[in-house]
This record gives sequence, structure tokens and C-alpha cells, in this order.
Amino acid sequence: MGLPTLEFSDSFLDSPEFRERLHCHEIELERTNRFIKDLIKDGNMLVSALRSLSLAVQRFSQSLQEFQFECIGDAETDDEISIANCCVFFLSQIQNADDVLISPLERFRKEQIGAVKEEKKQFDKETEKYYSVLEKHLSLSSKKKESQLHEADSQMSKDRQVFYDASLQYVFKIQEVQERKKFEFVEPLLAFLQGLFTFYHEGYELASEFEPYKQQLQFNLQNARNNFESTRAEVERLMKRIRSAEEDFKAPSCFTMEGYLYIQEKRPLGSVWTRYYCTYEKGSQMFTMSNTEARPNGVVNGTPEMFKLRSCVRRKTDSIDKRFCFDIEVVERHGVITLQALSEANRRLWMEAMDGKEPAGFNFVKKCIELVETRGLSTLGLYRTGGVNSKVQRLMTSVFGKKRPLDADTWDNKTITSGLKNYFRCLAEPVLTYRLHKEFIKAAKYDDQKYRVRAIHALVYKLPEKNRAMLDVLTNHLLKVSSHSDQNMMTVSNLGMIFGPTLLRSQEETVAAMMNIKFQNIVVEILIENHHKVYLSLPLPQAPSSRSTPRRNKAICLSSGKRKARLYPPALCLADNDSESLCSLQLLYSCYS
Repeated sequence: MGLPTLEFSDSFLDSPEFRERLHCHEIELERTNRFIKDLIKDGNMLVSALRSLSLAVQRFSQSLQEFQFECIGDAETDDEISIANCCVFFLSQIQNADDVLISPLERFRKEQIGAVKEEKKQFDKETEKYYSVLEKHLSLSSKKKESQLHEADSQMSKDRQVFYDASLQYVFKIQEVQERKKFEFVEPLLAFLQGLFTFYHEGYELASEFEPYKQQLQFNLQNARNNFESTRAEVERLMKRIRSAEEDFKAPSCFTMEGYLYIQEKRPLGSVWTRYYCTYEKGSQMFTMSNTEARPNGVVNGTPEMFKLRSCVRRKTDSIDKRFCFDIEVVERHGVITLQALSEANRRLWMEAMDGKEPAGFNFVKKCIELVETRGLSTLGLYRTGGVNSKVQRLMTSVFGKKRPLDADTWDNKTITSGLKNYFRCLAEPVLTYRLHKEFIKAAKYDDQKYRVRAIHALVYKLPEKNRAMLDVLTNHLLKVSSHSDQNMMTVSNLGMIFGPTLLRSQEETVAAMMNIKFQNIVVEILIENHHKVYLSLPLPQAPSSRSTPRRNKAICLSSGKRKARLYPPALCLADNDSESLCSLQLLYSCYS
């Protein structure tokens, strides 16, 4: 059974099943590691043995090279010459030794050369004895009796014969060994080489039989190498693509959505957030969650709980001290289950999978726009004149806190328009998103007007779907407002100045961000004036390139014509007491003086 496949995308989910598959690979790698360590240990022993063998072969070869046969006599026969030259031939053939070579040579050394040594000992002993007796015999006085001298001569003759026998036997043994070594020394070498050549011959035959298999194996190996190279390139591209993917990347799965969520659980002394691994299947609307956190005793309660989803609503940030939260209602439980996603993008994926609803925000915007357009768009200073703060706060609390519908008879136009602006200002992330903030600003800085429009057009389609839909509703409304600028004095540039810092606010409050406010306004102006083009046609496939040099002494405008000055009567800039005023009369006149 092979190892389970590990997908790159599984690392995004980090599911228990992924951990189990990963553990299988870790076990196999550990087993391979132990095997390699043992193999290295045995390999080191083998290398050491081969090193010793190599040294022994070198010494053995050197001994053969230095050894020279010396034959008895002043001339050598052809056989003797051939035998003497065999060592040079053997020198080029010897690779190692075995019992065929070592044992006979050792036996020859012990039996034959050892016998010669024993004969030499006997010969030396008899020599010493003989010459000692000889010296005594020669020192006998001639005045001895004839019988004594005759007896001494007879004994001396016997001792001499013993000495001669020992000498002859020793010489015979030496000659025998000298002659015997010609074949008893060379025969083992010949037998060894015969066995070696037989081994090589059998190896040659085996190699011939092995040739078709080897060719097929080489073909398979080359195919495997080619497949590895191509697959590795594809896998590397996939890895880089996934690594550079946006946060809203969703891994392929049999579920509509799955991943970790933190679930709020109420306890007697408060509430805790517990991590669960959750899955959701849209067709059956089944939501499953499994507790993955270990208890104090180390046991993990992995029994999954299954529910049928009834509804899903995003949780507003100001209603809970946690981020990325949303509420679900299920058939099997009463009340609301509050869940926390891992990020804003992750929450969006969960809500899209569950057909989640925004917390009255989208409907609130549409209702505000409907009331404003119904009451008339020619109101002087529409969206410029602020409403009373206390009324605006009561409106927001009524709609988002008490979940009451927006009552047209209760709220005046200034309160509604201020409430609409307040809603966009209080969003956790602006409609044009923090992620694309720098790109929108960069697009607004293009010298060419067409390039600016094309770039911003392309960026709109990089927005999340709900952000793009909200922007569509708002900019379409603002385009209608600007079409009545002759009566309400709210031109496209004026509306851009009001909604630019709201729809495209910077994540950091820095001097550089403040300097870019004018470009935020330009972006909103372009979106309003080109609303139909942006939403009725797809962007061009290639975005324009940025300019190579900074702009110097060039005005940023939407058209080649002269833009209208943002001048208003003093009454338009003066709000009621306790009101939300966006600018002052002095600021207006200082901007256009």
C-alpha cells in the first residue's frame, strides 16, 4: 500500500485528515532515515574492508613484482623462463585472493619450506657434532695403541656418515623445494586465475542475458527522470501560484467549505472560544464541527456534531469584542451560535458558502438611497450639509441596534444622508479595500486620463463581489446626484471630496496618507463619472503601465476642460448646532483662493 498523496492546498486547511496523512509520511521518512544510517554504518565497514583489501592487493602485487625465480644451473629452460615471467602477467590480473590461492600457498609454506627448516636444524646439529668429534679425533696421539686408534677411526667413520646423511638430506630437501615451488607456487595462482576467469566468463554470460533487461530498465529510468523533471516543474509552478494566491484562496474539497473556526461557548463564569474543525455541504445544508482541542487529561474529543443550517448573518464589529465573527442558526439548537473565522477573507468564504447575509447594511444603504431619490435630488448641498449628530446616532442605533426598519416619516433628508456617510465611515474595511488602496492611488496618478480610467476600471473587478455590488449601487446614485448639480451644487468633484476619504481611506494615519487624500477623491470622481462604462463593460486585459517620471506642474483632472471651482454659499457649509460638519467656510475659501 502506497503513501497517501499530500496536496499543497491541504496545508491551507490543516485538517485532521491532512495531519494523519502527514504523519504517515513522517513515519516512512523516519524508517528510511534509520535504514540509511544502518546502511552508512555497514557501508563504512565495507569501505574500510575495501581499503584494507586494496592495500593488501597492492602489497601482494608489489611482492610479485619484486620476486624473481632463481633456477639451479647457469641456464634456464623455456618452461622455467615462462614460469618466471608469469608473475608479470599475474600482476596485471590479480584482483583479490580466496581459498584457492591462499590455502595452497600457506600449505606450501608450512609443509615444504617448514620441512626445509627442520632439515636445516638437523643439519646444523649434526654439523656441530661432527666437527666437535673430528677435532677430538684429530687430537689423538699417535702413540696410542693400534687397537685404540682403529676403534677411533671406525667411530669417526660412523659420525662422518651420519653427518653426510644429514647434509645430503638437507641438500635434497632444498633442491626438492626449489623445484617444487615452480609448480606448487604457480599452480595456486593459475587455479585462482582460472576461477577468476570462470567467474568473469559467467559474469559475461550473465551480462549478455542481462543486456535486454538493462536496456529496458535504462529506458524506464530515463522516462522516470523525464517525468520527474516535467512534474517537478509543474508542481513548483503550482506551489508558487498557491503561495502567491490571495487570502481568499479556497482549496479543492468535497465540501462546499471546510476549515478551523472558533466557536463561542457559554460557561457559568463567562464564555470561552474553542477551536473546532468545521465542514459545510451546501446541497444538504449540513454543518459539521469537531473539537480538536485536547482536554487536561490529553484526550481529544473528536466526535463530530452535525447540524442543519437555518441562517447565517455577519456579526458587526461594534457588537462583539472579537473580529471576523458571524452568527448561524441551526435546526437542532435554539438560539444563535457565534463563530469566529481566521481572517476577514476566511469569513467571507464561509458566508458565501452559507449564503450569509450582511447585518442590515446593504438593505440600509439601498433604503437610504431610495428615500433620497424619492424626496428629490435637487436639494441644495445634498450630502454636503450634515445632520444633527444626536439624530444620526439615534438613526444608527434604531437600524443596527434595535433592528428596526428605516422609517421615512421619522427621519429628515440631512439625517439620512449623514447616516449613510456614517455607515461607510464605520465599516471595518473601506469599500475599495485596504488591499487595493495603493493600486487605486497609483492609478489616479497616471498622466493620461484614459490610462487612469482603464486602470481604475480594471481594479474595480479585483474587488470582492459584494464590495463591487455595493460600489455599483452607491456610484450609480451619486451619478444621479451629480446630474442635478445645477440645482444642488453637488458636482462630481464635490462628491469625490466627500466620499473619497470614506470609500478609499488609508489603513495607516500617516503624513503620506494625508497627502494622498486628493488622489482618493480623484478615484471616486472617476468611478462616478464613468459608472456606466465600469459596470456595463469588462476591463481591458492589460492594465496600463505606470509613468516613468513623476508628474511636475500638471493638474490632475478628469477631462481636458477646466474643472468647476468648489465654491458654495456660506449657508451650505454651516450645519446646525451639534451637527456633523465636513468642512468650514474658511477651509473652502482657502482651498480655492
